[in-house]
Amino acid sequence: MNLSGPNIVIRDVEAIPLRIPFAQPFSFAAPHESTRDSVEVLLVRLHTDAGLVGIGETQAWRRQGSFETLTGLHATIIQIFKPLLVGRSPFDLAAIMHRLSAAADHSLYAQAAVGDALYDLIGKALGLPVYQLLGGRCRDRVPVGLALSITSPDAMVEQGQAAFAAGYRHLRIKIGLDPALDLTNVRRMRDHFGDKVTLRADANGGLSFSQALPLLKRLEPFDLDVVEQPVPGWDLDGMAALAAAVAIPLSADESLNTDHSLVEIVRRRAAAVIQTKTGKNGGIHYIRRLWAIAQAAGVGIFPGNHPGTSIATAAVAHLCTAWPGPLLVGDFQTGSAGMLGADIVQEPIQVVEGSIRVSDAPGLGVDIDEDQLARFRIDA
Repeated sequence: MNLSGPNIVIRDVEAIPLRIPFAQPFSFAAPHESTRDSVEVLLVRLHTDAGLVGIGETQAWRRQGSFETLTGLHATIIQIFKPLLVGRSPFDLAAIMHRLSAAADHSLYAQAAVGDALYDLIGKALGLPVYQLLGGRCRDRVPVGLALSITSPDAMVEQGQAAFAAGYRHLRIKIGLDPALDLTNVRRMRDHFGDKVTLRADANGGLSFSQALPLLKRLEPFDLDVVEQPVPGWDLDGMAALAAAVAIPLSADESLNTDHSLVEIVRRRAAAVIQTKTGKNGGIHYIRRLWAIAQAAGVGIFPGNHPGTSIATAAVAHLCTAWPGPLLVGDFQTGSAGMLGADIVQEPIQVVEGSIRVSDAPGLGVDIDEDQLARFRIDA
């Protein structure tokens, strides 16, 4: 096999906007459109003079802390990033990512797709899976959980039972729109499953401090391993006060974007856990830095994602596979394995008995299904 190695050069950049339907509407504590029936995804393809193509994904998942749109992401990648990428070797990854960050501040969502595509391209050029580029396989399989949409108590238990039957043992209950419903849903789930599953909850920053404190106190008897982002992302003082007042460990998601925000979370003792996401935190390149800081600070790591395809799932799965330290059981595959009505890769990543094993194929190990891509692209 002839390997192209570091001599390959990027010749073109594609940014393809997609709208992919959910199998069922999904509800969470978002300030706008709290119930959604699809996700908007931007696929990036980096074409080289050697004929190799690297792929990466990001999402326009508008919620608290994220205002991204497909139009804005596309413009950033094509108008600002493309001129900085064409003519460069993907092996210049660190220098490229530094330059992209300098050219477009607060552009982590756009950088995520480009950076992951660079990793995919390097892996393909060397004939190695991405986890090998990150230090090698540290775990054979990556256990995963599932996020459950806000709904009625009976429907919540039904969702949970379906997930349990599929092999999941870590279930994240979405909360944050109605504290009374939240309490009932958690109680019903614990009554139904007993100690057979690990339960956690995620408010997506939907509660005020005065709502969150009594709710978390009432949730304490139900043995949640973590409650994610009970108050808005900007309210680190509120997170710190809650962390000191309740027995349930808190996780920061909307509060976490760059390494600077993580340092502040650690300094204020605002969370015991962080959740990272491919788009929100800038992809593999930046997430590894966040994980290293978190581990050094004694903060737990929850690998997550916005709803997305098997491309975003693969990126986080490779990160997890190559990470030597402890990880919480995340649900970074919820989009590709539970929420989406369809995927855009030829062989979608499968969850088997509650875990994922990443491919040993070069790069991210997933290939685009061109028919599915044409079906869901919205610029054609």
